This record gives sequence, structure tokens and C-alpha cells, in this order.
Amino acid sequence: MKEENLIFSRPDKKIYMSGDKLIKLFDGSYSKANILNEALNHARVEETDLNVPKIRSIEVVDGKWAIILDYIEGETLQSLMDKHPEKEDEYLNLFVDLQRTVLSKKVPMLNKLKDKMNAKISSADLDATTRYELHTRLDSMPKHKNLCHGDFNPSNIIITADGTPYIIDWSHATQGNSSADVARSYLLFYLVGKENLAQKYLKLYCRKSDTAIQYVQRWIPIVAASRLVKAPESEREFLHKWIDVVDYE
Repeated sequence: MKEENLIFSRPDKKIYMSGDKLIKLFDGSYSKANILNEALNHARVEETDLNVPKIRSIEVVDGKWAIILDYIEGETLQSLMDKHPEKEDEYLNLFVDLQRTVLSKKVPMLNKLKDKMNAKISSADLDATTRYELHTRLDSMPKHKNLCHGDFNPSNIIITADGTPYIIDWSHATQGNSSADVARSYLLFYLVGKENLAQKYLKLYCRKSDTAIQYVQRWIPIVAASRLVKAPESEREFLHKWIDVVDYE
């Protein structure tokens, strides 16, 4: 792949543009099974009426596994929010409306969110008592089957020139309780230092969906624990503060 076509890079993956295609190239730390599962998740979401890039193929490129998708030309909602802070409320309303649309869908073949979170809690670097409290809380939460994105944040929304929003990065998609996905988005705003926006987002979502803020808050320690498993060192202290389940009783 040509470096001049590189549009995004992380230590474990790189994303390139090639004409009307986007090439998501994984390094050797990703197993074939995980890459194929990500592609399968994405393909299942494609069967809804949501605007998502279409997978074209799964290939080996330069000796590495790659997912080839449609390239969606546009600007991320995060970039627009950064450029136009005066439109924060407008963009936040769009963000919440899009999330509510996603959460209204059913994709019954996806893995269950509760199963994934139980496994993450078991793997988290937490004492046995805390893990027990988190497992107990998770098991007590209502079982729903809504489409959950798993990483719903403004950077994963692309707005095209005609204003059409596309939702990208479905690698963490599951089916489960909507409020778990909302709790994760809330934490993601916090993790990038946007505490005021996090609070505004949560209030707006709960008002529009007629959901009690306290109900979403009950998910926050669970979601924080699930993120802790692969969290960078810079996030760990923050996440541990949210995992103190006693604060939410």
C-alpha cells in the first residue's frame, strides 16, 4: 500500500483510500477469526436500512488481512463539531437521533451484549468482590435485543456533502440493552475530556427517549469494567473511579 493513501493509522491497523475503496489493513496481532467476525458483524448490519459502507471483499494485501469497503467521502461529525462549536446543540441532536435510530434496529444473529460484558468483567483486573458485584448487576439488568454499536461517538459518523450521515466501524456491534450503548457513549465523551458535553448528551438522550438518567447510570460501572480490559494506561485510573459500584446503589 502507498503511504500517500494512508488516512488513519494505529499500531495494530491502518486505513487506506484507493479510488472509491477503503482498505482496512490489520497487522499480525489480529487473528483471522477476529477479522472475519468483524466483517460478519458489519455484513449483518448492512441488512438493516441504516446508512453504512458496504463491504466489497475480504482479502490478503501485502501479506496482511484486509477488509475492503466502499469509501464514503465526507467529514466526520467530530470534525464538524470541532470546527463549528456554535452548532454544538444542532450536532448533538443529530448524534442522539442517529443513535436512537441505530438502537431501534434488530439484528438477531449478532452476539449478545450481556455475554460479551460478562466475559470482559471476568477478564478485568479487578478484585473478586468487585467482579461479583458487577456480574450480579449485569445479570439483573433487563434483557433486550436492540442493535448496539459498541463505540458510538462522533468520529464514527461521516457526513457527506449532501448531508447524509453514514455510521462506520461496526467491529463491536452486539444485540442488547440500549442503555448500555448510551452509557458507553457517555464515557467516551468523558474520556476525551468533554465532561460538559457528556452531561448534555446524557440529558438530551434520556429526554428524547423517555429514559431515566439513573437507569443509564446503573450501566456505567459495567461498561467501564468492560473497557478496562484493553484500556491504555492513561484511561485506567478514570475507569476505576467509575467501577466503584457502591456509588451507584
